[in-house]
Formats: sequence, structure tokens, C-alpha cells
Amino acid sequence: MTDLLAIGTRKGLFLARSEDDRHTWTVGGPHLLAQEVAAVSIDTRRRRPRVLAGIQYGHWGPSVVWSDDLGGTWEENDSGAVHFPEDTGAALARVWQLRPDTAERPDVVWAGCEPHSLWRSTDGGCSFSLVRGLWDHPHRPTWEPGGGGGAVHTILPDPATDRVTVAMSAGGVYVSPDGATGWEPRNRGISASFLPEPPEYGQCVHKVAVDAGDPARMYAQNHFGVFRTDDGGGSWTSIAEGLPADFGFPIAASPSVPGTAWVVPLVADMQRVPPDGRLRVHRTRDAGETWTEVGKGLPDAAWTSVLRDAFCVDDGRPTGVYVGTRDGCVYASADEGDTFTLVADHLPDVLAVRAARLP
Repeated sequence: MTDLLAIGTRKGLFLARSEDDRHTWTVGGPHLLAQEVAAVSIDTRRRRPRVLAGIQYGHWGPSVVWSDDLGGTWEENDSGAVHFPEDTGAALARVWQLRPDTAERPDVVWAGCEPHSLWRSTDGGCSFSLVRGLWDHPHRPTWEPGGGGGAVHTILPDPATDRVTVAMSAGGVYVSPDGATGWEPRNRGISASFLPEPPEYGQCVHKVAVDAGDPARMYAQNHFGVFRTDDGGGSWTSIAEGLPADFGFPIAASPSVPGTAWVVPLVADMQRVPPDGRLRVHRTRDAGETWTEVGKGLPDAAWTSVLRDAFCVDDGRPTGVYVGTRDGCVYASADEGDTFTLVADHLPDVLAVRAARLP
């Protein structure tokens, strides 16, 4: 068994491999050197794993590229994988999320982009079509950008139905029964302290993750607050009690153990560093009723932060947990976050980390 980490940074992509143990890693790269890689995905549904990267070419602008030989060669669509129809009057600013659909739809890949938009590919990520149902939503003109920009940053296809959940800064959570039309805001109970009253939409949700036991149970890390829903977003309740801070960017849930999720608390708002400078992960095993600080091996005196997609889990047993920081370090845990080892340091600013287990 080979474990693969795809590490997107401000200046290129790095691929790290571990054979069998998830403790010892060999780091290769940089690939796509000097290009910002804000989104990355490892699609294992294919005969050969495909690494997808949302890149920023600088002078040439954003695009999506892919490799079917683990970074040996890279390909891209000559006409651009993601480009807005002329009638929209919009231009792509950045690809924030690349999400393969379920195994039942092996050629479908989703992309979340800036400006706020959702895209669907039916050819494995080589080309994408704008999901007009979300783009034409009457709320879209009033969605505001978050601190990093206005984008769809979370895409959660339901494995059992055609339902798709998205989250965006700063628009909140929306759900469609078919991933195309009928998009409804699902934000009741999520706070928006910057507004005088809780709104129907407009919350600055930073990331959403789905529980392993029930697709209707989800967890959200908000600009202020950590929340859980048990009814597919119909209502949310706070689960921040017991955390040292309720601000943060990422949240991840175990793909195999119900009730288990992780967050990386940061001191809010503009400081955005770990409490007391101690980089730690907090884990719940009871769907947010209680939290435990974990992370032996993570550094003290670490005045850095972890971005929403620089944190992920794998589907190993026990679950592997991976943390990338803005000071260019990547850490791996093979025991659900109890202990971490250093995968790489002195990298550029880490923007995205994705893990996959390869046979």
C-alpha cells in the first residue's frame, strides 16, 4: 500500500509518498514550479490515479491541469478547462476546489471557483460546464467575498442520491436535489456576528464536512463558531463548547468512524494564529458533544495558520490526518491525530493538501 499526499503551495505542487506506514515520507517535486496551486485532488476512481490541480499561471491566468502518471507529465485543455460563457460577463479568477464525484459517476468532477460559481465536468476534469442553476440564483448578486475572495470552496456530492451541498464565502450553505437546480440556502442556526440579525444566507462558512454515519449529519467551521446539522442543513447547532477558540478555517470528518471529526482552532479574528502559539488539532468522537486536544509532535511557538484546504484525512484504518501550514510545513498522523510526524518543511505557503491510499 502506497500513501500519496498532494501538497499545493504558493509556488508549485509537491507529491509525498509513504510505503505502508504513513510515518516515513519521500517528497518529490516541485511540479508546476512557480505556479500557485490553490486546489488539488487525487482521483482514485480511474484505472490509473489522476492528480488534478487548480493552478494560477500568473500572466496567463487560472486553469486546471492533470497528470495520469503521478506528476511525470502534465496535460491541460488547449482552450482552457474552465471559462465563463460570454453572456455572463464574468472571468475566472481562481479555482478553489476540485472534487471527484462518487464511484457511481467515475467521469464526473466538480470545481468550485471564484467568482462564486460551481462547475461540472463529465470527462474526468479535462473540461467543465458552468452550473447555471447556482450562477443564476437570485441571491448570487448579494453574496459578498470573504477575506480571501468570493468563491465556492466546498462541494459535497451525496453518495446515495443526486443531491449536492456547497458552501461559499460569504454566502453560506446551499443544497440542490439534483446538483443543478433548486438551490436552497441551509443556514438556520449558523451565526453571522457581523450582521445585526441571523440572515437566511450570507454567513461566512469556512468549510463543511460530512459525518461517516449519516450523510444528513454535517459539521461546519464558520468565521465564528463550529456547528453541526443532523437534518442536511435544515438547522444547525453550536458544538464549539470545549474548544480554546471557535474561529478556524478547516474541518474534517472521518470517512469511516461516525461521530469523529477534527478542527484546528485559531485565535480570532485578525490574529489568526494558534492559541498561545501552540499548533494543535482538536478531535471529537461524539459528534461535537466533547472535544479533546491532540497533536503530539506538532510545534509550539508556531505563529502560523492552517487554511481550509490545507487539512485533510484519508480512508485508512485508523484514519490518517494531515496538516499543512502557511510557513511551509506538512505533518502526518497515522493514528487519528494522536501523534504527528513531519513530512516536509521549508516549502512555500501550503494552500491545499489531499491524501489517497494507492494499491
